[in-house]
Amino acid sequence: MRAGSGTGRARAKERGSEILEMAFILPLLLTLLIGIFWVSRAYNIYSTITRAAREGARVGVSPTCSTCGSTFPTSATVTAAVKNAMSASGLATSGTGISVNVQQHQVLNLDANNPAALWTVVTVTYPFKFVLPFTSMNGATVTMSTKAQMVEEQ
Repeated sequence: MRAGSGTGRARAKERGSEILEMAFILPLLLTLLIGIFWVSRAYNIYSTITRAAREGARVGVSPTCSTCGSTFPTSATVTAAVKNAMSASGLATSGTGISVNVQQHQVLNLDANNPAALWTVVTVTYPFKFVLPFTSMNGATVTMSTKAQMVEEQ
């Protein structure tokens, strides 16, 4: 009997096992990679709507001009500022589930030194649809919401 003759038979029995292992691992690997992409996209959208809400609150708390009576911008002007910030990043500004809520001149009692301070609160809601194949989250819509509040300048 020759040495090593048993190894040839063992290899013949294992033929094709790499393909089977790859068939099991490839869907998991692709789901992980696609999931990383979509979670990153969701985080990008959340950061964008948070920045847009802050921009709207900033516009809402600053008077238009000091020489013309220091009037505050209207809710429509604040909403336009939010939508401009969203569209500058390539996000849709209208559609199902997209909303901008502006509340101006609110007393929130957040400043202990000035409890009567007036605040502007901007809330942005944006739907995000996940596309994760091989999971129960495929096609699920997650509604992201953020709020920015700033004290009005006197």
